[in-house]
Order: sequence, then C-alpha cells, then structure tokens
Amino acid sequence: MRPGPVLCATASALCALALVSACGGSAGTATSSGGRPLVGVDYPRSDTDFWSAYIRYTPEYAKQLGLALRTTNSQNDVAKLAANTQTLILQGVKGIAAAPQSTFAVAPILAQLKAAKVPVVTIDTRPDTGRVYMVVRADNRAYGEKACKYLGSRLGGKGKVVMLEGDLSSINSRDRTEGFDTCMKANYPDIKVFAEATNWDGDVAAQKLQSDLTAHPDIKGIYMQASYALSGTLHVLRQQGLLVGPRNPRHVVVVSNDGIPRELRNISSGTIDATVSQPVDLYAKYALYYLKAAIDGKTFKPGRTDHRSTIVRVRDGLLEDQLSAPLVTADGGTYGGVPSLRSTDPSLWGNSLGQPASGQALPGSR
Repeated sequence: MRPGPVLCATASALCALALVSACGGSAGTATSSGGRPLVGVDYPRSDTDFWSAYIRYTPEYAKQLGLALRTTNSQNDVAKLAANTQTLILQGVKGIAAAPQSTFAVAPILAQLKAAKVPVVTIDTRPDTGRVYMVVRADNRAYGEKACKYLGSRLGGKGKVVMLEGDLSSINSRDRTEGFDTCMKANYPDIKVFAEATNWDGDVAAQKLQSDLTAHPDIKGIYMQASYALSGTLHVLRQQGLLVGPRNPRHVVVVSNDGIPRELRNISSGTIDATVSQPVDLYAKYALYYLKAAIDGKTFKPGRTDHRSTIVRVRDGLLEDQLSAPLVTADGGTYGGVPSLRSTDPSLWGNSLGQPASGQALPGSR
C-alpha cells in the first residue's frame, strides 16, 4: 500500500490541527467541571468483540484514575483519526490515547500533536515513525512464535498450515507474521505455511481459507492473527466437514489471537484449540495510567514494572510497555516449550468481562 493517497485524505484535518497548534495549544490547561484532568481516547473500531471489550473497560478505568473522558471512534480510518484528534484538541483534552490501525500513516498526526504539546499514548499498535509518550502493547512477535510452537507441537512438526494475516500495513500483523515465520523455519522446516493477507477482514479471510482448503485438502492447521476471522473460519470448516472434535482424525488445529469470551468457550468445547490472550483490559488500564503520568510530568526508563511487564526501548528512545499475553489451551499444558493457561482460568479477561475494573489495583495503590 502506498502512503500518498492516505496522507492526502488526512490533509484537511491536519491543516485544522496545525491551526490549533499555531494558536498555542491552550488545551493543556483544561480540566473537567469537576476538576479532573480531561483526556481523550479514540477507539479504533467497534465491530469486533475485542474492541468492544476495550470500549467497555475504558470508562471504568478512567473513573478509577480520576480522569474525565472524551471519546471518538475512527472506524479503522486514518482520515477519521486525524479529524477526531482535532475534535479532542478543541474540546480541551490534556492527552490522547489512540490505536492507529495503519501504523505507517499516523506520523503527520503525531507531529501535529507534538507541536500542540499534547502527550500521546498508543495502545495495541506502535507507529512506524514519530514519537509518543508510551506504547502499551504486548510482544506481537511472541504471539506468532507461541502460535507456531503450539501448531508445530500438535502437528508433530509436519504438514500444511494456513496463516490468516491481518493487514501488513500494521506493525501488529508484520510482527506476528515475522514471529510465526521465523519460528517455523527454525523449528519446524517440514511444515508448509500458506500466508494470506486479509486486511483484518473476516470475509476476505474466509474466502482465502476456502481457496486454500480446496487446493490443499490436507491442510491440518490454521493460525488466525486475530479473532476477526473466527466466525468465517468455523463456517468454512463446517462446510468442508472439518469442524470436528480434536480426537477426530479430520480435525484441523486452529490457533487464534485475542482471548475473547467466544474463543475461550470454543477452546473449552474443542471447537478450536488455542489462542494467545491479548490483555485488552490492561490496554485500557495502562493507556489511561500513562496519560495521567504524562500529565503529571513523570518519566519512565526501560526495565521491569510493578505490574509484571517490561518496558523496552524499541527505537530512538521510544518506550513500549510490553504486557503479558499468555497462550491459552483447554488443558493448560506446555507445547513446544510454551506453558499455557487453561481456558477456564478466572484470571483471563475473557472470563471476567463485565466485572468492575475498580476491583483491580493500579500501580502505587497497593
């Protein structure tokens, strides 16, 4: 994908941002009527269970942290993200959290926010260029590696698998692909991987999976880079007579990423086999935690945190808090040297969705 058309689409919104910056960015002194710091959160989309969960968790943690909240939804569109950012600035926010899905195209927006002296935290994704106060995500290369080791172990190191990638303009999809491919080449050279880019679109994923299974009916494994592909994958397997239990020789081993409630139920029932649970509750929690820290003038260094994660320097001083993302299986066993949690484990956000966030301690409140 070429950046030119995308950047042109954001031009008018960015020009408006430039006007905000030129006027001095007075938003930095604004608070809500109750005296709480006002922050903005742009939701990247609301059409998946994962992001719907993020939307549910965010106001709970804002309340816990004593922050006033303004929200927008960019609907997976960088032009809308630019316009939403302008709106939040004009509303007087003191910081912004966002999850730009096209990580190469967000640099101009970040540059304008820097000029306006508005700190930014990105969650789930890391911009390819440009600076933010903190990135909150998990190690996405490890997602691909854990999926690889699970599939490699279950298939005995031989066979054919399909990797349903997301969008390769996203750092997440590139990291998961690289982690999966590198692991397969190093540990399971006798497994053939069919990689299919899907633009995070479930219909596209289903169509490509259908084509691969038609051309290669001996495919025995599927790696979905996110749960957007779950419904379509199960539908295709059902059509092919392959949606059978794990003891059936026709069973196709399915590994996902996200850890949504439906995945956990499907793992427990044997419909799919594993997932890597992305900590969406912690994404909401620490996005707001770091925004508050930025407003308070705090700084961080690489190293272990008090919430069992690691802050790493990824490039040019850019810091990323890499949260834990466990492999989840039905039996909680170890696969390819990777330990897993049982799908019924109550610590998984997918099993506790809907419980109040106020029961979970924040750093410094213990």
